[in-house]
Amino acid sequence: MAIRVIPCLDVDAGRVVKGVNFTGLRDAGDPVELASRYDAEGADEIVFLDITASSGDRQTMLEVVQRTADCVFIPLTVGGGVRSPDDFDLLLRAGADKVSLNTAAIADPTLLSQAAERFGSQCVVLSIDARRCPPGVSTESGFEVTTHGGRRSTGMDVITWAIEGATRGAGEILLNSMDADGTKAGFDLELIQIIRSVVQVPLIASGGAGSLSDFAPAVDAGADAVLAASVFHFGEFTISQVKQALVESGLSVR
Repeated sequence: MAIRVIPCLDVDAGRVVKGVNFTGLRDAGDPVELASRYDAEGADEIVFLDITASSGDRQTMLEVVQRTADCVFIPLTVGGGVRSPDDFDLLLRAGADKVSLNTAAIADPTLLSQAAERFGSQCVVLSIDARRCPPGVSTESGFEVTTHGGRRSTGMDVITWAIEGATRGAGEILLNSMDADGTKAGFDLELIQIIRSVVQVPLIASGGAGSLSDFAPAVDAGADAVLAASVFHFGEFTISQVKQALVESGLSVR
């Protein structure tokens, strides 16, 4: 299977932002302009995450999603603030090809199966924000699931949740390492390997990309797609350079 390279637009108040471990956010530009640029540069997909919709208890900004969808010709995954199948419907009608669920799915796991039944599993992406267990929290795998952009602990084992999500109809898992997010220290290979060993659905690795040499190990660990944000937004390297690095590692890209 050809590996996908996916830029991620973390959007807050209509602007793309990026920080470290979801804190210290700095402005990275207009989502529509960035999406257009990445489409032209050869991105395979784009992920658009409204990172404060859940914590701010509001819906994803449909108008920004519509403008983004209008300017790109590659699959667009949108997440943030989705609480019901009707929210799914609104986003798909606004131009999203897939919808990502995180906080709402943990609150009500049946939302995954409802969405899969109504729209098809290919439209349902389970986004998992995982971290190594902090003091006082213990899980079998050593990793727990967090919600609200990594702000809240759930105490749930990441393995248990990934299996349940795939069983309930998620057609893909977006696995974000909260420990590695924005650090540029490389993907959390242990976390990727753990999830790859228990689910068969496509797996997107997110969090930690800092150099061109970081991407192939994530694929070797089990990722079907690699996602990055700040390294693209701030011009450290391009999507085509990532693809070339993957090819030079003996991997197939789109």
